[in-house]
Amino acid sequence: MCLAIPAQIVSIAGDFAKVDIRGNFRETNVSLIENPQVGEFVLLHAGFAIERVDAELAKEIEELEGME
Repeated sequence: MCLAIPAQIVSIAGDFAKVDIRGNFRETNVSLIENPQVGEFVLLHAGFAIERVDAELAKEIEELEGME
């Protein structure tokens, strides 16, 4: 089973982005996302943003994972 955590992109520098995971910030690789933008939500797995998601889906995932 693969666990992916939703996060919001705060800033981008090259292939790396600072993301917000419910108030916790970390750097992650965004090279797998085409044209990532500040403010977008992505799913993180093993240090990589693997998929772009909308805010509604990000919230649903947080609720399912008990993160809300």
